[in-house]
Amino acid sequence: MRTEVNHLLDYPILFPAPPSPLLQLSVIVPVRNEAHHLTQTLDALRNQQDAMGTPLNPAIYEVLLLANNCTDQSYTVANRYQQKYPHFPLHIAQIELPAARATIGTVRRLLMDEAHRRLTSISHSFGIIASTDGDTVVDSRWIYYIMIEIANGNDAVGGRILTHPDPGKVRLYHLRDVMYRTLVAKTEALLDPSPHDPWPRHFQHFGASIAVTCRMYEQAGRLPEKPFLEDEAFYKALLRRDARVRQSPAVKVFTSTRMDGRVAVGFSEQLRYWADLNQAGKQQIVEPVDAIITKFQNRQKLRVCWQNRQQSLCMNALAQIALDLRLDVNWLHDEIRGNSFFGQLWERIEEKMAQGDWAKHWPLVPITTAIQHLRHFCKSYTSY
Repeated sequence: MRTEVNHLLDYPILFPAPPSPLLQLSVIVPVRNEAHHLTQTLDALRNQQDAMGTPLNPAIYEVLLLANNCTDQSYTVANRYQQKYPHFPLHIAQIELPAARATIGTVRRLLMDEAHRRLTSISHSFGIIASTDGDTVVDSRWIYYIMIEIANGNDAVGGRILTHPDPGKVRLYHLRDVMYRTLVAKTEALLDPSPHDPWPRHFQHFGASIAVTCRMYEQAGRLPEKPFLEDEAFYKALLRRDARVRQSPAVKVFTSTRMDGRVAVGFSEQLRYWADLNQAGKQQIVEPVDAIITKFQNRQKLRVCWQNRQQSLCMNALAQIALDLRLDVNWLHDEIRGNSFFGQLWERIEEKMAQGDWAKHWPLVPITTAIQHLRHFCKSYTSY
């Protein structure tokens, strides 16, 4: 049966079957025309194991699959899978959204809200909402390591998103991007270390692999209903609340490298952009290493100032921080006192930097140059 949804505030309960009383984690899977990928996606979720390779108890987790505005056999594939494996806690539904609302942000929000409802209905405010996609294959211990990271005191977990080897030249652009972002993450861990997200870590926190406790999902204001980049907006909402987000290398998924994505902005669009660069014989350009170092060093100093703001400690250091970040010191002083969360403060600072002459002061450089300089910095820093 296909449900039509016109008003999100009045949407029906999509998965009416009661949750297991032992439920700890609910996996959400938005699906739109994924018939060719779906069986592999569901196989991976069904065959979850712990660190010793023992199958997870199916009573502690479930899968909520929502087929939205599909024109292929996605719902039929999911329905047949459910019939074939009746003991696998798979719940499926299909909806028809109005064209203006038929976006990944709307569907992921619907699913995460449903997962939240089901988990909190059995008094699980620390229950875990985990998100993946219909074209993604999670690692065999994906759920186990998410639960471990949450048990370690984290509020949310970003998983590593890997792609299958592709002989095309676009893969080189992708690998360079991954290397650059990984080295930036390492530089961040060295200069502004986080106790809940230590090195080794990665840089990803996207819908194909992200998890959050029900309590933090509420505190962050739920997933923003955006037509695209809803996962990035949610990550920013988490940081705004100083959520403990772990970008764990143990939590892994594998996703496709197709260029016919479902959204105007996303990984598929990035691949198309890199393909255009390759065709034009151009290289990616990125922020230089000196800008990255300046930013992270001053963020660490600023964090200390913010933590001691009631005692007026470190205020003499603000003038140099403002100078380095190319900000007005009086504005910075007011912002430190006016923000209840450091993540909220840093977001305001980054917005202000983007409006000023930061980018002009630090012009972009070829990514290969930045990678070389970042490698040298990390090696030199860790050798002291």
